[in-house]
Amino acid sequence: MVNSLPLARDNDAGKRQSNKVKQRNKNNNTALIWLYVIFGFSGFILNFSNFIHREILGREECWNILLCIPAFFCVVQLAILPFFPDAPRYILIEKGNTQQCRKALQCLWGPGDYKLEIEEMLAEQAVIGEEHNKSVLDLLRDKHLHWQVLSMLVINGCIQFSGISITVFSFNIFLEVGIPVDKIRYVTLGIGASEVLISITCGLFIESVGRRALMWRGFGGMSAIMALITVTLYLKDYSSVIPYTTVILIFLFFIFYGGGPAGVAPSLINEIFIQSYRPAAFVFIGFLRWLGFTMLGFIFPFLIAALKSLSFVLFSCVCLIAALYVFFILPETKGKTLLEISQEFENIRACGSSTEDVLCLETKL
Repeated sequence: MVNSLPLARDNDAGKRQSNKVKQRNKNNNTALIWLYVIFGFSGFILNFSNFIHREILGREECWNILLCIPAFFCVVQLAILPFFPDAPRYILIEKGNTQQCRKALQCLWGPGDYKLEIEEMLAEQAVIGEEHNKSVLDLLRDKHLHWQVLSMLVINGCIQFSGISITVFSFNIFLEVGIPVDKIRYVTLGIGASEVLISITCGLFIESVGRRALMWRGFGGMSAIMALITVTLYLKDYSSVIPYTTVILIFLFFIFYGGGPAGVAPSLINEIFIQSYRPAAFVFIGFLRWLGFTMLGFIFPFLIAALKSLSFVLFSCVCLIAALYVFFILPETKGKTLLEISQEFENIRACGSSTEDVLCLETKL
């Protein structure tokens, strides 16, 4: 369900030109803010659930109630999924139904004729022609999409190995830095609350700042914070203040993560892949995401045991690689149509950026 949430905003890559469209953009921002609130509040609920599990349901006589909680959320998802509207691009490009597309846009964005959005989708439909949805193998074989696939592979892979798994092992980390056992639960609750606040803030600024800027700054901030956490873990015995400094750095890490990669990455699939390749892209990224979760579940505990605080240096390097890739390679998608974004990727050179005046990064002796 979470992987499909960005589909509700798959027309947001179009240009904003008229006053009506600018007003519509404000409506999109409002919808986007609520989407980020959902993501952030989900993190808060997860942390709060851990608190409930340990403090209230973490007893032998309550184990059956504890097992029913995941089933409850599955039932909620099954109940609300039928009420989700189909994506407007899918209705127009795949089914060729302009009226239903307009109704879907009105359902998502409110009253309006949405002429510009429909014209943009018709232009994309003309490029696609009679092609049907592509498979994952077609996605990987298409040489015109290599940069798009590589971008999603690098971004999602770096997110997985950025150190975000400290949420799973936060209890041990907080215990190692010297936080009292009875206070750790409140620290994790605070992390969840900070996710809600940064989600709202990210929703307010994403359209004005741009996705690319938010992402490379987020990765860059995460890289710097991971390096600082390594230092504070080494110096924790020299002062009683340093352990609390580590906690503050972990809070900042989640702020940069929620305000950058976590908020921007899900919507990128809709903005860099045309309709015929989009389902395959979602399948491919979903596979990579769960593969990353599985690998981290096996690898992360051994990393912590073997490298201890030096493992954060590894995470810092991963975040730095992602920041450099986004800064030099990934084009900005704000205010551009999907076809314009595809052309930006076509202009990418191995030694330069994707701007019109390609700047070579090679040096000559």
